[in-house]
Amino acid sequence: MMKEWATVVSWQNGEAIVNCDVKSSCSSCASRSGCGSRILNKLGPQTSHSIIVPCEQPLIPGQKVELGIAEGSVLGSALLVYMSPLVGLFLVAGLFQWLFSTDIAAMVGALLGGTGGFLLAKGLSPALSQRERWQPVVLSIGLPPDALRVQTSTPDSSQP
Repeated sequence: MMKEWATVVSWQNGEAIVNCDVKSSCSSCASRSGCGSRILNKLGPQTSHSIIVPCEQPLIPGQKVELGIAEGSVLGSALLVYMSPLVGLFLVAGLFQWLFSTDIAAMVGALLGGTGGFLLAKGLSPALSQRERWQPVVLSIGLPPDALRVQTSTPDSSQP
């Protein structure tokens, strides 16, 4: 099970809207100033994602929850997204090469197959995302933000 902490935005009728921060792959490296990956990560469209997660226990905005999702669902969605365009590209390119015996036809077939595989993945993903085992679940709930109070004692001048 893959785990990640998220912050509760709101909770209503057994559903929590949580905000998950996207972690950059390189934030602790010593060569931050000259790293190309760091610059590309800054160009990304968003640094957090909001999702709806079922949770029967009432939650308070700002509260932390630990979410979990099965590795199989992540692997399955990655296979769908990456492999369907690739398989479509090779199959249709090979078919066009066999039918028309030209490189231009193979190139057009590769373009059509890759696009078709992408559209197939895009069409299948909403139906597959409705599967219960592909949904994130709340594993643990942190304390509400106002439940913990830190009290410091000042040294008393009368005691040595």
